[in-house]
Amino acid sequence: MFQDELKQKYNRELLTSGLTTENVNFLGSNTIKIPFLNLKGYKNHSRAGGFNRQSVSNENYTKVLSHDRDVEFFVDTMDVDETNQVLAATNLTEVFETEHAIPEVDAYRISKIYAEYLNLGGKVDDRELNRSNVLDIYDGMMQKMDEEEVPESGRILYVTPATNNILRQSADISRFMNMAGTSSRINRNIRMLDEVEVVMVPPSRMKSHYNFDDGFSAKVDALQINMLLIHPSAVVAANKHSYIKLWTPGSHTLGDGYLYQNRQYGDLFVINSRVAAIGINAN
Repeated sequence: MFQDELKQKYNRELLTSGLTTENVNFLGSNTIKIPFLNLKGYKNHSRAGGFNRQSVSNENYTKVLSHDRDVEFFVDTMDVDETNQVLAATNLTEVFETEHAIPEVDAYRISKIYAEYLNLGGKVDDRELNRSNVLDIYDGMMQKMDEEEVPESGRILYVTPATNNILRQSADISRFMNMAGTSSRINRNIRMLDEVEVVMVPPSRMKSHYNFDDGFSAKVDALQINMLLIHPSAVVAANKHSYIKLWTPGSHTLGDGYLYQNRQYGDLFVINSRVAAIGINAN
């Protein structure tokens, strides 16, 4: 029950959960195999008989997982009692998941997308967003995806609260809200934009580069990612292993207290041939 509740919390509050890939094909213990078929197209049919045979080949991309994280806390039984249960396991796990575990996964995934997008030749829009240009920049990203035949259904737009506010104040959206309003109460929350799900992410989880030596923190030269438009098919986000355990006093040999252990092993990779399914604004 303890582990199930934590997993539910993880899936509920992880803002990038829409990118998680199910049924990942592992090759060995830590390598993901991503298969692709290479096919050629039609040729003119001859009514004299026969068909034009084209070649078929299978290409596998392999990606090695590297983001393997763990933490352990020990709380003496008397510390739990003397702090009036402040250090109780439920409080400890709640704070750790909310303030550290879940935000780190979002930050890692978004920064990994940024890094691999650049490495694969992607271009980042570095214009400062304002009410006049935000929809033009968004429309430009959408147009590029349309031209590259990225599926329309399933696209996700991750934005910071500041970007979300700019979107709400943009002239075109404000005009639409005024026309659509049928009562004195108008809901200005933007959850969908052109059938694209809009997910608001705290700016601390939307940086271009992080240091993961002790928890996670943005590097000094990190850029603020303001807007990330993506189709989940552009990435493989794999959770290889999850271990969460609470040892009660007497169930372990490390002392008279509660022992909490947490390990998360997974990674995210941009698929080489699907860079077109990503658009980023950062500065």
